[in-house]
Amino acid sequence: MIDRIGLADFLRRRREALQPEDVGLPRGPRRRTSGLRREELAVLCHMSTDYYTRLEQERGPHPSEQMVAAIAQGLHLSLDERDHLFRLAGHQPPARGTEGEHVSPGLLRILDRLTDTPAEIVTELGETLRQTPLGVALTGDATLRTGPARSLGYRWFTDPATRALYAPEEHAFLSRLYASGLRELVTLRGPRSRAARLAELVLSESEELRRLWDAHEVGLRPREVKRFVHPVVGPLELSCQSLVDPDQSHRLLVYTAVPGSETAERLQLLAVLGAQAAPERRAVPG
Repeated sequence: MIDRIGLADFLRRRREALQPEDVGLPRGPRRRTSGLRREELAVLCHMSTDYYTRLEQERGPHPSEQMVAAIAQGLHLSLDERDHLFRLAGHQPPARGTEGEHVSPGLLRILDRLTDTPAEIVTELGETLRQTPLGVALTGDATLRTGPARSLGYRWFTDPATRALYAPEEHAFLSRLYASGLRELVTLRGPRSRAARLAELVLSESEELRRLWDAHEVGLRPREVKRFVHPVVGPLELSCQSLVDPDQSHRLLVYTAVPGSETAERLQLLAVLGAQAAPERRAVPG
């Protein structure tokens, strides 16, 4: 059963405790609200202000699990707080661990501050959970993908268009890297895991992966410098640093250019162009 009074009070108090700078929003010179406004939080939760407002006013529909998860993420809740919110809303909390998609508040706070840098938060299966605006301009909005295609490894072996964003001389190594990483995950997580189901699916569709899988190569690690071929600004050589959340096995990937380099100049141009330069907006039909 939903606890409407408890839910409304919890939402209101957590919203009022969040400051604009906590979630990457400007405060503004005339701000009177101590915490976030309802309309600001609604945007972070990807829902209408009216829908969210009704929850705080102890009315409206029974929120679905997907809605509760979106609110928990928008409020930057910890896992314990997320679970509490689910119970207040009358749902069982999602399972914790490596298959969870709730991004920790710490990773979100860092991501929110990377306003001028391509960055993303990904699962161990290469599913993008969050991106900075410049990250979207670099690789496209990967958060919109659904099903197995959410995984970069799946797309790498099943969708030839995926490879167009990466320098051709990197393709062979990246194929080995994704095969190695997936095989390690299957062994680590077990035959009933999401990793095992994904491997089975890709193996059924990709002859290349079957060949690499038979080689049993493990232990490969990503190279520090990633070479992209952006359809608008051209070649980019970006260093990639990662920060790991051990509880959820999420990684924050941050892409940077050497100051003063040609790539740095192209990255500045990409920042000006924004999402309109994202690769999927430039895709050639057919």
